[in-house]
Amino acid sequence: MFRTEDLEARTEELIRAGRLFFERGWVPATAGNFSARLDERHLVITASGRHKGELDAEGFLAMGLEGEVLSPGRKPSAETALHLQLYRREASIGSVLHTHSRTATLLSKLSPGGVVLEGYEVLKALPGVETHEVSLTVPVFPNDQDIPRLAGRVEAYMREHPGLQGYLIEGHGLYTWGRTVADARRHIEAFEFLFECELELRRLKR
Repeated sequence: MFRTEDLEARTEELIRAGRLFFERGWVPATAGNFSARLDERHLVITASGRHKGELDAEGFLAMGLEGEVLSPGRKPSAETALHLQLYRREASIGSVLHTHSRTATLLSKLSPGGVVLEGYEVLKALPGVETHEVSLTVPVFPNDQDIPRLAGRVEAYMREHPGLQGYLIEGHGLYTWGRTVADARRHIEAFEFLFECELELRRLKR
C-alpha cells in the first residue's frame, strides 16, 4: 500500500498546480482534472465536480490502477479512464494533468486533424525536443461521453505514435503528463504558451 506521506505530498503539489492554472484562466469553473502516481499500483486524483482553484485535501481521492476507489464517499473525475490508460501504459508517468483553456479549446475546434507546432523555441521544454527545428503534431480526438472508448482511441494512437507528450480533445482541452507533477506542470505551461502563439499567428495570417 502507498505511504500516507506520499499521498499528502502529491496532493499538495496538485493543489498548487490547480491554483496556478486557475489564476491563468486554464481551468474555469470545475473544468480540468489532475492526478499523480503514488506507487506502482495506486494514484491520487481530483474528485468530481471540484473547483480546481479552490482545492484542498478533501478534493482528492486515492484509487487503484484497476479503478477501485480507496477513499470512501468520494467520486473520481468522470475522465478517470484517461488517466488510468496513461499510468497503465507507461510506468515512468508520475502525473497526468488536464486543463481546459479557451485557447486550447478553440484550437481543438479549428484543427480536426491535429495542431502542428514547429519553429518555436519553447518546444524544447518538452521531453526529447532539443531544437526549435522540429515539427510536433498534437493530435485532436473527437469528444466522446464514453470515456473508456475515448481512452481506447488514445491507446491505439499511442501505439502507432510513440513519444507522444500530449493531446487535445475537440471542444474540450489539453491532456499532458510527466515523470513528476512538476514535469507535467511544465508541459502544461509550454503547451498553453505554444497554443496561444499558434492561435494568434493564425489570426495575423488572415
